[in-house]
Amino acid sequence: MLSDSEATELLSFLTPSTRPDVKGRATEYILGLSGNRDGCRFLRSKPDLIVALFALISDPSIAIAKDCYHIIINLSADETLHQVLVTDIKIVPVLLKKLLDPEHMFSDQISTILSNLTRHQKTCKTVFKVLQEEVGLAQLVEVFCNECYNKNAKLHYLGALLSNLTQLPEARSYIMDKDRCVIQRLLPFTQYQASVVRRGGVIGTLHNCCFDHAHHDWLLSDNVDILPFLLLPLAGPEDLSEEENEGLPVDLQYLPEDKQREEDPDIRKMLLETLLLLTATKSGRKTLKEKNAYPILREFHRWEKDPHVTAACEKLVQVLIGDEPEEGMENLMEVEIPEDVEKKLKEADAKEEEELEKEQERRKQEEEEEERKKSSDAKLTDREQESGLIK
Repeated sequence: MLSDSEATELLSFLTPSTRPDVKGRATEYILGLSGNRDGCRFLRSKPDLIVALFALISDPSIAIAKDCYHIIINLSADETLHQVLVTDIKIVPVLLKKLLDPEHMFSDQISTILSNLTRHQKTCKTVFKVLQEEVGLAQLVEVFCNECYNKNAKLHYLGALLSNLTQLPEARSYIMDKDRCVIQRLLPFTQYQASVVRRGGVIGTLHNCCFDHAHHDWLLSDNVDILPFLLLPLAGPEDLSEEENEGLPVDLQYLPEDKQREEDPDIRKMLLETLLLLTATKSGRKTLKEKNAYPILREFHRWEKDPHVTAACEKLVQVLIGDEPEEGMENLMEVEIPEDVEKKLKEADAKEEEELEKEQERRKQEEEEEERKKSSDAKLTDREQESGLIK
């Protein structure tokens, strides 16, 4: 690691007036340094270096600016540097201003940095406060929903940023403001095939919003109609009976033979967990039953191979086909669980998780054994052909 005198010398190279080749070698060196935890922690102790690097994101040299952006991405991935970046150096207002520039070349890097900085609630609150003061969440959603906003950037990581922001009640309230029509604009991205990051970010946002059970009736109403957007990624090409099809929302009826399910298991699990949140209230359970969600989930369960996703599906199905909770316990989010019962539930969850891990490992071993067998059979065939046994 650098000594204090070497760090001071390195700092002298990070000025706008430094020759581009010298400055480029310095930023390239620090980029390598920031690629591991020890390097990041060292830079945390040298805030002057970070200040100088952040200033160089506006350097005329594209290569130097790019290096500096990637250094900040690496630093923002380390939670221990969030305070330095957000509170001490105050990078967020500058980044937001550049993000709104439709010509800016490094808006994707900015989206990644902001996503990193909002993963943890404490820093997320600070970023959200600055965001509301400088830009406003409505403008951020506007940029996200306009795929042609910046010809130099895809801005997919704004989806992850929105998901992170909605861990805050105040951000969820804004997203679900009935007069703003924000959440409705996000719904089509649950089927966005060009980016798993954008798709997952939107579904994560919807998942977080569903923690507020007071909004469930509105989310399931015709004003938002969230249910088809959550079920459609889980639906496949299977033939359902005419009666089952007729009971489904229109967008889920008579799906084509080439209908594909969501390819990412983590997103599939998140969709199921979001649906489970919507069944926390009596009216939510009633809506999912009336809209015939069960046949979609039944066919999904037959298709799903990931044990963690299967377990999530089974929990949801149990709620849909089970008896209604007794009076006074209709809202599952408001039920107070006794301490001893909560302890037993946690132990049961831990045991279930352990069993799922074992099942996943068993399936993996079976697949590897099958691959080895295929490889062995192929080699045997090759030898037989070489021996002239197969004409």
